[in-house]
Amino acid sequence: MFTGIIESIGSIRALTPKGGDVRVYVATGKLDLGDVKLGDSIAVNGVCLTAVELPGDGFWADVSRETLARTAFIDLKPGSPVNLEKALTPSSRLGGHLVSGHVDGIGEVIARADNARAVQFTIRAPRELAKYIAHKGSITVDGTSLTVNSVNGAEFELTIVPHTLAQTIMVDYRPGRQVNLEVDLLARYLERLLLGDKAAEPNASGLTESFLAEHGYLKN
Repeated sequence: MFTGIIESIGSIRALTPKGGDVRVYVATGKLDLGDVKLGDSIAVNGVCLTAVELPGDGFWADVSRETLARTAFIDLKPGSPVNLEKALTPSSRLGGHLVSGHVDGIGEVIARADNARAVQFTIRAPRELAKYIAHKGSITVDGTSLTVNSVNGAEFELTIVPHTLAQTIMVDYRPGRQVNLEVDLLARYLERLLLGDKAAEPNASGLTESFLAEHGYLKN
């Protein structure tokens, strides 16, 4: 688990094809690896990776086909900057929100505009994730815990203050950029809980308007 509070900006040092997937070397910059052991988790742009080698100034990790298919990791190359966060510990401050490091989908930055000293971004999420994104709710973008300022269909707006811009890779975001999205954990579990016994049925597809009406959550 993670908090979505970025600890360091690192960079991709190497991407090596290996047996059908990829092994990646991440240079970790100012991130303190003194308490990191083999097998520990580190979030890279919001993707939970397991350290399999620790050469000193970074770590090697294996990236599966599943991760390559479901995240914007496929767009990274040697030299690409990345957001980094070590796994949450019992003594950590929960400054953001609970983040699993399991990316739900890929979004796209569609607009960027100055807003006083801050920057306002509009991001389009995949349609299937729109139901989990709420006004003033939490969302994780490339591993960064953020508050949604407004929602319009599958598009949502974020206002990013100067500190967050300086401490994350968001400063480089431009329209067309692909980003990793993880929706709020509570929203996903609430959907599953509301399905009740139907959750055990094959191909249970989640909440629909007809399901909500049938069970009294919507009124005519």
